[in-house]
Amino acid sequence: MLERVFKTSRFSKDALKAGIGDVELCRAMTQVMAGQADDLGGGVFKKRLGGNRSRSIVLAKGRRYWFYAYLFAKKNRDNIDDAELLAFRALAAGYARLTPRMLAQLLIDVEILEICHADQDQRQRQRPIQE
Repeated sequence: MLERVFKTSRFSKDALKAGIGDVELCRAMTQVMAGQADDLGGGVFKKRLGGNRSRSIVLAKGRRYWFYAYLFAKKNRDNIDDAELLAFRALAAGYARLTPRMLAQLLIDVEILEICHADQDQRQRQRPIQE
């Protein structure tokens, strides 16, 4: 099964303001999938972004769908609190239960945006170089 990576519409707006683009997000997600992030348990991970200026909360219970859910500046807060962590764990469990049809509807409603997926690099390597 291919892993797919999404960002919530709110995360997308916050990342744009912070100057964090999809290329950086996809690169960082590869690191998260390789275990190079803080595992907060229950499908919740924390990953540094933006040259270590920002922190992202990634949700991936079941590790089939990965979601950038929350972004905050390191200068504004150190971490999420216990209540937020519990809420993110519940949200991760909900994302793990998404059916393909439910996921498609979230994309149609622009609640989430797909930014990269596991076979993207493979397809890019197979494309002829444009000169």
